[in-house]
Amino acid sequence: MPTIRSSTDLRNNYNEISSFCNAHQEPVFITKNGQGDLAVMSIEMFDRLNGKAELYHKLDKGREAVEEGRVRPLSDVIKSLRLGVENGNL
Repeated sequence: MPTIRSSTDLRNNYNEISSFCNAHQEPVFITKNGQGDLAVMSIEMFDRLNGKAELYHKLDKGREAVEEGRVRPLSDVIKSLRLGVENGNL
């Protein structure tokens, strides 16, 4: 069940809401005039969600590359990586 609090609660009980977000690693939904307005979460949770979004984006790009036939043998990729490391480019 999502945690929903009013904007007045956020203003008056910031420390409590902050502690909840950090302890439970879930967002608190803030309402304004009875309507959804914001989602508040810890920095750790934000970073985790952002990391997942970046990963999904990269996986989608990889899927698109495979569908378009833009693939290379693994042995070529490993050679390129080793050369990059040896040359200080990675």
